[in-house]
Amino acid sequence: MSINREIQLTLLLLVFTIIIFGITNIDRTVQDSFFDYSNQRWILDRNLQPYRFIFYDGIKKLLITIGVIFLTILIILTLSESEALATNNRNFFVKIAPYKKGIIIVILSAIFIPLIVGGLKKATNMPCPKNEIHYGGEYPSIKVWETYPKKFQKCNRVCCFPAGHASGGFALMSLFFLFKRRRNRVIALMGALTVGWSMGIYKMLIGDHFLSHTVITMILAWLIVLVIKKIVDRDGTI
Repeated sequence: MSINREIQLTLLLLVFTIIIFGITNIDRTVQDSFFDYSNQRWILDRNLQPYRFIFYDGIKKLLITIGVIFLTILIILTLSESEALATNNRNFFVKIAPYKKGIIIVILSAIFIPLIVGGLKKATNMPCPKNEIHYGGEYPSIKVWETYPKKFQKCNRVCCFPAGHASGGFALMSLFFLFKRRRNRVIALMGALTVGWSMGIYKMLIGDHFLSHTVITMILAWLIVLVIKKIVDRDGTI
């Protein structure tokens, strides 16, 4: 499949998903199962360990470390490429060249996916589940295309849509383009989805995000990865 076709389909899927979650009650149905109405609290306390370290603090540090490792590898490959060309050792350059583009895609994805998702969070100004009146908060439930009722006096801006925390995990989907063999690509993609959804589900359990927030972040992250791939590697195929 061409990269342009994949981008178009992913964009259509993103729009379709936003609409479906907006006109249905899927978010509320799923999130209700994570809320203890008798005690007015979420089934998982946000400060409870080791869950907070594993799925929040620790995983963020791990993702930053992975990013630094890939950046270091890119610098080493770039220096090695210059040395290889200078010494006419082109065989070495031929071996590393295919992986260099993949590493660039991974690094750019790790930078731009959280940045774009973070910018959208500020722009949408949508409440988290914990902020909504239905779960004991102060904010009414709104769709991404809606504005708050005029009679509602906002306490503060809230930034809960899409899911920013999980965006770092879903950025790892870019590893798909680092590998050449189909088996390795599938393993990398499944691993990235596991990390992203582990982070996303944790935030749902503590009342920070609805299901739609994580689903839309996942699709948006893949769309951004595809765009980056198109820019970095112009071969026109996936």
